[in-house]
Amino acid sequence: MAWALKLPLADEVIESGLVQDFDASLSGIGQELGAGAYSMSDVLALPIFKQEESNLPPDNENKILPFQYVLCAATSPAVKLHDETLTYLNQGQSYEIRMLDNRKMGELPELNGKLVKSIFRVVFHDRRLQYTEHQQLEGWRWNRPGDRILDIDIPMSVGIIDPRANPTQLNTVEFLWDPSKRTSVFIQVHCISTEFTMRKHGGEKGVPFRVQIDTFKENENGEYTEHLHSASCQIKVFKPKGADRKQKTDREKMEKRTPHEKEKYQPSYETTILTECSPWPEITYVNNVPSPGFSSSHSSFSISEGNGSPNHQPEPPAPIADNLLPTSTPQEAQQWLHRNRFSAFSRLFTNFSGADLLKLTREDVIQICGPADGIRLFNALKGRMVRPRLTIYVCQESQQLSEQQKHEDGDAANSTFFVYHAIYLEELTAVELTEKIAQLFSISAQQISQIYKQGPTGIHVLISDEMIQNFQDESCFILDTMKAETNDSYHIILK
Repeated sequence: MAWALKLPLADEVIESGLVQDFDASLSGIGQELGAGAYSMSDVLALPIFKQEESNLPPDNENKILPFQYVLCAATSPAVKLHDETLTYLNQGQSYEIRMLDNRKMGELPELNGKLVKSIFRVVFHDRRLQYTEHQQLEGWRWNRPGDRILDIDIPMSVGIIDPRANPTQLNTVEFLWDPSKRTSVFIQVHCISTEFTMRKHGGEKGVPFRVQIDTFKENENGEYTEHLHSASCQIKVFKPKGADRKQKTDREKMEKRTPHEKEKYQPSYETTILTECSPWPEITYVNNVPSPGFSSSHSSFSISEGNGSPNHQPEPPAPIADNLLPTSTPQEAQQWLHRNRFSAFSRLFTNFSGADLLKLTREDVIQICGPADGIRLFNALKGRMVRPRLTIYVCQESQQLSEQQKHEDGDAANSTFFVYHAIYLEELTAVELTEKIAQLFSISAQQISQIYKQGPTGIHVLISDEMIQNFQDESCFILDTMKAETNDSYHIILK
């Protein structure tokens, strides 16, 4: 049985009006957006898609980064709009990176008056090469002994404190800096992009690198391990003048393109702004261990304080008599390398016995370890002692008088025997001579008031640094002591 609902006349009129309005609203669909006017970008621009897109990175919206790093080198004009910028550098040329404090008033107040540490790295851009980075760098080290991938040009840099470079990390440098002061660091990249290509047949396309900067602040223990900011940019390194030629080639290619094609590419900027990125994964790399560094006004090269490069533990000084024997096993050879401050090269000599190391020529060691460490290792292998700058021989006058008395009394042999002591000087200063004579007499250096040298007609000439520097090597002196007038100290006279 079919049921039909009969509406009153007024209701029928209302229903008819609603249907007409609905038909009219549908009639415009397809007319405003014809086939020629339709595009996917118009659809993506709808509010619903804009709202979804804005929800993707909510944390980064209007975010002010604490620091900004600017590489003073032009970007390539041959990069498409939505791709990352690419900057060409010349091998070994110094390029400025400006370290800018980008904090708002009151932001990160704990950094006021404090230093931060920045670690610079040159790493591979390609993921495939990142997985084999260690092998790639070891191969580069073998082909370029003694060279580094990344260096700091210290004379040109401004505001950097305690710059350091670990000899085992060829692609890393680090330094401290004050965000409140002007800081510019000049870096040099010594490898070129084509050195890491698979096939070397000439004309190959070089691999891109990344310059990455990670900045840390001090924690409660004074270690620079609390991450503040990281940024990086993409670079390619050419042989000297090659970057300029490549930049010119890219510019000429872009000039030949039509205006419509040029719209698809980024303009070339005079500087390269490093974009924010994740910190380098080896966070454990940052610790509070001293490491070798560049010489600077903040600390010396070999004795330094503060926070250094990773994986380089302080090593004890080498014993005076610690010669490597031909019978030493590979394990004993490894221990000898560590004791003598050659830990950085222990991996290269993993399977070398004592005999293997001793067979190496001077040229072999320099080629493997580089000039500086190679010469040092060769001298250590051969057991060569460092010759002092000046050697003098001294004898106490009381001993000489005693020997002469014995000789006159006939108690001694036909020839008088005098005992002299050797004093070795390195710094050639009066202070050093005072300390060495004090050791000889088993007294403190403070007990020696002055040291004189007996001159012509018996005059006493005060010993100075310049006089010591003019001493003839292996000179002989008789030491006479004279009590000082004012206190319990002594005057020493060299005759």
